Amino acid sequence: MRVQHWSTACVDWEQRIVQGKSLIPFDPLFSEEAEAALNVFKSLKVVDVPGMPTFGECCDQWVFDFVGAIFGAYDTEQGQRLISEFLLLISKKNAKSTIAAGIMVTALIRNWRHLNELLLLAPTIEVANNCFEPAAAMVSYDEELEKILKVSTHLRTIKHETTNSNLKIVAADSDTLSGKKAGFVLVDELWLFGKKPKAAAMLQEATGGLIARPEGFVVYLTTHSDEPPAGVWKSKLEYYRDVRDGKIHDPERLGVLYEFPKAMLKNKGYLKPENYYITNPNLGRSVRKSWLESKLREAMDGTGEEDKQSFLAKHLNVPIGMNLRRDRWAGADYWQTAEFTVVRDFEEFLDRCEVVTAGVDGGGLDDLLGLCFIGREKESETEKSRWLLWACGCCHKSALAKRKQIATALQDFEKDGDLFICADIADDIPIVADFIEQALDRGLFPKEYAIGLDPVGVAAIVDELIEREVKPEQLVGVPQGYKLSGVTKGMARKLADKSLVHGGSRMMAWCVSNAKTEKRGNADYVTKQASGSMKIDPLTAAFNAFDLMSRHPEAEGNGLDDFLSNPVMVI
Repeated sequence: MRVQHWSTACVDWEQRIVQGKSLIPFDPLFSEEAEAALNVFKSLKVVDVPGMPTFGECCDQWVFDFVGAIFGAYDTEQGQRLISEFLLLISKKNAKSTIAAGIMVTALIRNWRHLNELLLLAPTIEVANNCFEPAAAMVSYDEELEKILKVSTHLRTIKHETTNSNLKIVAADSDTLSGKKAGFVLVDELWLFGKKPKAAAMLQEATGGLIARPEGFVVYLTTHSDEPPAGVWKSKLEYYRDVRDGKIHDPERLGVLYEFPKAMLKNKGYLKPENYYITNPNLGRSVRKSWLESKLREAMDGTGEEDKQSFLAKHLNVPIGMNLRRDRWAGADYWQTAEFTVVRDFEEFLDRCEVVTAGVDGGGLDDLLGLCFIGREKESETEKSRWLLWACGCCHKSALAKRKQIATALQDFEKDGDLFICADIADDIPIVADFIEQALDRGLFPKEYAIGLDPVGVAAIVDELIEREVKPEQLVGVPQGYKLSGVTKGMARKLADKSLVHGGSRMMAWCVSNAKTEKRGNADYVTKQASGSMKIDPLTAAFNAFDLMSRHPEAEGNGLDDFLSNPVMVI
């Protein structure tokens, strides 16, 4: 009988995960299918564990719940899998790759379609081998399976001799995935695909065969990334969280996300050994508590913030908001706590300010053109005035090809509305000038020293601004390099005491996390050269604007605000 209604939401997941309950809030849709698949899965041997136990002998119930949900979603009468896409987010060393191998060997055995293709897709050859080796061993160490499955080590394939279907374990690139018609797909370490500029198209190519194979599935397995989520990983993570939380109703997708509840992230409850089990459901089996304690202590006591964040992300599934480097700018430590979301909208930002200064910074055609405004907030009866920061950036399409390492991040910032990716070389300067003109029309700029620019390579920007009636005395070249040392220290201090706040832009958080410092004499300063290929132009623009706001300017008031405060009666 066909199932009519079900939901994959798990709105009480925070209570469930703390209590050690299943994160799958329903029984398999078709219990007979789930049981048949589990009989196969539980019989497979985990060869690299002492005594070579079967999955049935060495796994906890959470594994069987997940496997049962995948295979138990298949409606034999309709020949269709009602839940066709799955995501398992779990900490490192919880037997993820071995479970992946077991799921795909089970699918190969349970598959009825002749000449079908099953694909286990990994981002690198090393990860592909981590999946292939346990899958091949499951066959090689089982006399019955050896009769029906043939392993080809050099090709990383396992062939079913009856259906002539093949399980292929491949490392991802455009050539290996071209023309694939896989009916079952498992993608391991999805977070690494987030770093690939063409990952979305790559995965579309890999999963396209499911259109003609309604019995198939796609399973994504991953740990958290060791950098802020980006690209296809970010979009998948956000979507599955919304499905889990009931914000999106999508009964064809199921996410099993081993994450700490928000309260534990806020109070750092993840650092307590008694809470390790929350994101490590295999604790006591493939994960040793004493090892986690030792490695966490080592990471927390060390001097490297990168090492600490990487350990927390990979072994405790603590998401990284910003990638803090050893030689980071001091303000990076306070950036996230200085978020004030009402300054996300530019119009609202201008409405809240009594005076603004702007900073502009940009490099070559493969760089970002950064624009930042810092405004002094109008005082109210309840709050002292703060400085507000708003920023955006521009880049040319060519930058995506030349800077492939950061292409997915740039595309994400465009979706956020913080970055403009321009098709034409000449499009970026008018965008910057349009924002500046809005502040100019309101009379929010001071009479002089209003817009700070890097003195190098700004002729085209200056020409455009002069055309927009910006006065020459309002433009100023801001000394760069070590001469900005006082500005970078002052800005860090105002972030720390929250007298400077920003709108929480992911682009700016990324730029801040990219910023590296160098020492020259007694001065610590931030330079583009030190930061290398990781862009910081909008942050440098912020330094320029901060320098001018530090001079305590007053608005010229020759625009809309001046008119409203001193109206002239027209007869």
